[in-house]
Amino acid sequence: MKISTRNAGFIVSIFSIVFSSAAWSGIDIEAAKALAKKEGCFKCHGIDEKKEGKSLQDIAKKFKGKANANATMLKQITTGAIVKLDDGSEEEHKIAKSKDMEALGNMLDWIRSLAK
Repeated sequence: MKISTRNAGFIVSIFSIVFSSAAWSGIDIEAAKALAKKEGCFKCHGIDEKKEGKSLQDIAKKFKGKANANATMLKQITTGAIVKLDDGSEEEHKIAKSKDMEALGNMLDWIRSLAK
């Protein structure tokens, strides 16, 4: 079966869209990572590794399927809510400097997309 160049391009486009969860959900991954870096998130959280705080994947798993996930996470990063560390101590979470709710929402959507 011969596939024309036009059809091949169409098929590749469809596969790219279907298999890219970020494209499907509208998440701008690069912007989300850039904001996380700018806000200092990676100082305490690795994407897939625990640092001082949980990994972003573990955070995503915690909030997977919860309707109020973004609201809860947004409160955490904008109010300095108290967080428990593994050693049992508590401290205030660093407050995000960004006031761009769309950018913060995109970052939180990206974090939630990391749940496996």
